[in-house]
Amino acid sequence: MNFDEDFIVFLIILFTLVEFTWELYLSMRQLKIYKTNTTIPDDLKEMLNEDTFKKARLYGIDKSQFKMLKEFYSIALSIVVLYNRWLYVAWQQSEMIVASLNISPDREIIVSCAFISYVTLFNFVVNMPFTIYATFVLEDKHGFNKQTIGFFIKDQIKSLVLSLVITLPIISIAVYIIMLGGNMFVAWLWLFTTVATLLLLTIYPSVIAPLFDKFVPLPDGPLRKGIENLATRLHFPLSQIYIVEGSKRSAHSNAYFSGLFGAKRIVLFDTLLEKFDEEKKVTTGCTDNEILGVLAHELGHWSCSHIYKSIALTEVNLLLLFTAFGYLFRYSMLYTSLGFPPGQEPIIMGLVVVLQMILAPYNSVLSYLATALSRKFEFEADNFAVSLSYPNELRSALIKLGKDNLDYPIYDKLYSSWYHSHPTLLHRIENIRNQVGNEKME
Repeated sequence: MNFDEDFIVFLIILFTLVEFTWELYLSMRQLKIYKTNTTIPDDLKEMLNEDTFKKARLYGIDKSQFKMLKEFYSIALSIVVLYNRWLYVAWQQSEMIVASLNISPDREIIVSCAFISYVTLFNFVVNMPFTIYATFVLEDKHGFNKQTIGFFIKDQIKSLVLSLVITLPIISIAVYIIMLGGNMFVAWLWLFTTVATLLLLTIYPSVIAPLFDKFVPLPDGPLRKGIENLATRLHFPLSQIYIVEGSKRSAHSNAYFSGLFGAKRIVLFDTLLEKFDEEKKVTTGCTDNEILGVLAHELGHWSCSHIYKSIALTEVNLLLLFTAFGYLFRYSMLYTSLGFPPGQEPIIMGLVVVLQMILAPYNSVLSYLATALSRKFEFEADNFAVSLSYPNELRSALIKLGKDNLDYPIYDKLYSSWYHSHPTLLHRIENIRNQVGNEKME
């Protein structure tokens, strides 16, 4: 290695450390809030008791400490991989695997698929202890984990296999497009990834999601009738309303709509429906009217075209990333700095180095801006629900969901602005109050 090659690795490691230090600082700020704020905010006193608030605070502390430990592990592993040039070692192993199948190592697309499989399996194994701890220790300790060991193993294997089934064809075609070269390869690469993304978004609700969870139609009754009336009122192209058995995996609650084009489906987690928890001796979930308030918010995303705006911004970002890649990936020192001999410049390695490492500062800034835009969209969706006369229902539903999910409501402003794609509960309540006026809030 010469000085310039070592300097490239040094710069990548330096930025990685700077980003880790910044995020550690933010986490420490939030951890301090968890440990020192023991008073329930006035806006939540009517629906939160001291016991629930304490549980949320302790859950926040445990999650924060776990997050910092996991990030330290991840950053240390990344530095070791870069310093020891293990990406080149992984590529050599991939060539050996391909050769053992009597396939020439010169067939770059096949070796690239072997490399992606190798790296995916490596990450799967080295991160598994944290996945197991998060599920069976952290989430279980606070009453959220509902998975059996058998269900967990099946879930993890399905996720791994599905990841490879989706990723490998996309990588193969992308590498092939770049190999063809030409002045227009960036445009063709961008067009292909756009089509692939839209296809995945289209088939996810009906093909991919059912592989992991059971979806059953919401039975006839007041809730179904209320949802249908709301959809009719807004001219929302509703095709079906499903309940997903999320309680087999977790006690956390959610609701969403899916379907990129044409008819759409609304999905309610079974944990969202109001019921009496025999184990905890408490009532969880939301009333029918509160669920309608939540769905009014979700339909606000549809009415405001937030999904399409997000997709459009994502596509613009992809075009910028691929354009930068087109200028940088032929820079030979990027490959020799990772241990590759002169002249060996695998395209997949160029994608990894340029898009994930060289452009990491850009990705961090973009992530921050995207998070801020997402919070803006959430406020707009809340305002839409308020305009449909659901301010009280949405407010009480947000508080109940926060309570059921042990969401600690107090956050450091800097931490929240960096991490939170949704406004905090207190900010959302304040915004709802501002929309309708204090005198109209119950």
